[in-house]
Amino acid sequence: VAILSSGDELRSLDQPLDAGSIYDSNRYSLTGLLNRLNLEIIDCGIVRDDPASLKQAFIEAASKADVLISSGGVSVGEADFTKQIMQELGDVGFWKIAMRPGRPMAFGVLKPVSGKSPARKTLFFGLPGNPVSSFVTFLLFVRPFILKLQGRKVIPNPSYMMRADFDWLKADRRNEFLRVKLNQQGGLDLFPNQSSGVLTSASWGDGLVDCPSGQAIKAGDLVKYIPFSALLT
Repeated sequence: VAILSSGDELRSLDQPLDAGSIYDSNRYSLTGLLNRLNLEIIDCGIVRDDPASLKQAFIEAASKADVLISSGGVSVGEADFTKQIMQELGDVGFWKIAMRPGRPMAFGVLKPVSGKSPARKTLFFGLPGNPVSSFVTFLLFVRPFILKLQGRKVIPNPSYMMRADFDWLKADRRNEFLRVKLNQQGGLDLFPNQSSGVLTSASWGDGLVDCPSGQAIKAGDLVKYIPFSALLT
């Protein structure tokens, strides 16, 4: 599995931050998650927001890997070139899902490149750049996909009906996955900032609440809780 991050603003952890730059947390998170799946990781680093550079990185990754996972570059900004390059190098299966966090996720297939069997294609996941979106879409989509490729039995995510000890009154038209933590009273607490850019919500929490589209939550309601322990083994 090859991984890369795209974005001119990204810096590795060993580099100082200059004005307008941020640390690339996604590659480190994805490496930790992939290490649990007993596979070989090819780290392609950070790629600039430049179509030629990104295309070349995709071609090189496809020559080595069965699966390519990128983060960033799948939204609708001026510098988001992933969809364009996917259409040039292969087929886009889907782009954008009715989910929060994680709406701009993409999936496709890269055509065989030199050095690989014509029958052996590289499967591609384009994860969002926001760290929580990348984390959640990996757990819910990429992980079970890789398990299936490995020939392992994939079971539905175990979930439990638990009491919400919080209000979530902003019903969204998308299926939402809220970061929560079990409390000593046997209920679930909600991390106060559910922004997809706040990775602390994932490290603080111990699971997700699967909130269907259009549904608000009031304290005392029973909600569908998916523990991280079931998604990380």
